[in-house]
Amino acid sequence: MKFAVIVFPGSNCDVDMYHAIKDELGEEVEYVWHDADNLDEFDGILLPGGFSYGDYLRSGAIARFSNVMQEVVKAAEAGKPVLGVCNGFQILLESGLLPGAMRRNESLQFMCRTVELKVENNNTMFTSSLNQGDIIRIPIAHGEGNYYCDEATLQQLMDNNQIVFTYKNNPNGSVSDIAGIINEKGNVLGMMPHPERAVDELLGSADGLKLFQAIVRNWREAHVVNA
Repeated sequence: MKFAVIVFPGSNCDVDMYHAIKDELGEEVEYVWHDADNLDEFDGILLPGGFSYGDYLRSGAIARFSNVMQEVVKAAEAGKPVLGVCNGFQILLESGLLPGAMRRNESLQFMCRTVELKVENNNTMFTSSLNQGDIIRIPIAHGEGNYYCDEATLQQLMDNNQIVFTYKNNPNGSVSDIAGIINEKGNVLGMMPHPERAVDELLGSADGLKLFQAIVRNWREAHVVNA
């Protein structure tokens, strides 16, 4: 399986994501600059964390208009797995690939620590290596991770089982403790915690590696079936 790690001006977790895929997962991966106009050769798309375009206006608001985002939308519509982490999640929200918005943390302070997440939905291409109700340990590092949506959207997320992860002890004030959501089609996941920073016990947790393993396994199973 071949992954693209999208790099925007200001991305700073692209190397972590690249390492997770190449060195820990053992899959093919390339950095792709934000002005790319074709992602057809890639099987999975990864939007890493950081401060794209300096987080001016709003986090992810400018990156949403980058050339490559047209191709990310195209990949999502084609059913390819798309994972946005932290700033990548913010970009997915701004682009309309996921519903809702991000606000400043309730504390108005940047947070950087490991948190516990509850797996709310393990019936996705990203979480099938986990069990429903599992508690996993994944780091956070954000100043605008306070997920918000209106009541109608929240009800829709709950009705469609689109809430994938919740915080065990909500660090930022996110509505309904939401830490990660998926689109209705089930192939676009956005999450604020960083699974790419939890791919080896030397880092304090290897729980994040299970997400990437699930992506690869589900992709291979789908392509064997369709071969």
